[in-house]
Amino acid sequence: MNLSSGRHYLAIPGPSVMPERVLQAMHRPAPNIYTGELVEMVAGMIPDLQAVARTRHKVAIYIANGHGVWEAALANVVNRGEKVLVLATGRFGHGWGEMARAMGIDVEVMDFGKRATFDLDAVEARLRADAAGEIRAVLAVQVDTSTSVRNDIAGLRKAMDASGHPALLMADCMASLGCDVFEMDAWGVDVMLAGCQKGLMTPPGMAFVFFNEKAAQARKRVEIVSSYWDWTQRADPAEFYQYFCGTAPTHHLYGLREALTMIVHEEGIENVWARHAVLARAIWAALEHWGQDGPIEMNIADPALRSHAVTAVRMGTPSGTDLRNWMSRNAGVTLGIGLGMADPKDPAWHGFFRIGHMGHVNSHMVLGVLGSIETGLRALDIPHGKGALDAATRVLAEAPI
Repeated sequence: MNLSSGRHYLAIPGPSVMPERVLQAMHRPAPNIYTGELVEMVAGMIPDLQAVARTRHKVAIYIANGHGVWEAALANVVNRGEKVLVLATGRFGHGWGEMARAMGIDVEVMDFGKRATFDLDAVEARLRADAAGEIRAVLAVQVDTSTSVRNDIAGLRKAMDASGHPALLMADCMASLGCDVFEMDAWGVDVMLAGCQKGLMTPPGMAFVFFNEKAAQARKRVEIVSSYWDWTQRADPAEFYQYFCGTAPTHHLYGLREALTMIVHEEGIENVWARHAVLARAIWAALEHWGQDGPIEMNIADPALRSHAVTAVRMGTPSGTDLRNWMSRNAGVTLGIGLGMADPKDPAWHGFFRIGHMGHVNSHMVLGVLGSIETGLRALDIPHGKGALDAATRVLAEAPI
């Protein structure tokens, strides 16, 4: 007997669960890529992408993943040899810096560890010290998927303004767009990047760079940008193919169109944010109870700093890997690995897991994951506190409807 038979649940922090409506929208023959329905559909998607990002500014669409738009964003605003300041709170902050360094950019990293957010006073002081204005951009990840910390991008803008520094503020919202509150224009973000496979509920393959007029002006002084990464024509194309520098990702676009309809026109982005917040609190409530009598501990102690899209959990070696393996084999649930929390060659890597709760997720899905985790803890005889599921259901029952 195998109790994992049936529909498997991928509870990792991306790719997220895709709605059947999105998958069905993609299940069609290839369309004409020169005129007609597809051309009109993509033009109509731009305002919805802007609505999710809360911006009136430009968006460039790339056939790429997050690493692709890391490069695209940098290529349009920073010359080789110029400096950027990277604020790292996990693996993906460091990853963006590594990408910049590989492009010949001078990278300075302020590392705030794996369990904390930015020290905004320290950032302001560093920018004040850059009297010559060598730093061209400050790179920050709103939610680092590896640690599940949610950084204060609005506060970062205030710190930059207080320093009087002219650097661009560039935000990676791969894990947070469509899950955690993000206000590009109101927060003064100059460049924001995201992908389609997390909060936007579409299979991996497309990513986006949003940029304002300040960033557009910075593009004019960049000496060399390849035609593929150049956002100029992508964001304001004279011909349809210029959106994508060639053939469009046709079926991804059909899927994204359906996802944006669900997010923007049916549920509404504010309600999407609220749903993610409630589901996250239910998960945290369960984890807090399990941790009262056992090794389970959320990586981010302060609830105000936790992402509403992903929760990283510590539980000691080798319990994290044991639980993940048991869940996959016996419950039909895949939890995320402890990415970036330790070197995979280090046994400490086996002491972590992550729960993805982003995108097309509801109460019964979250409760299913939590119930499966508690079953795994019992099966593996891992110590844990009682009352976790009661606490989670209380959060959901008391949520305003």
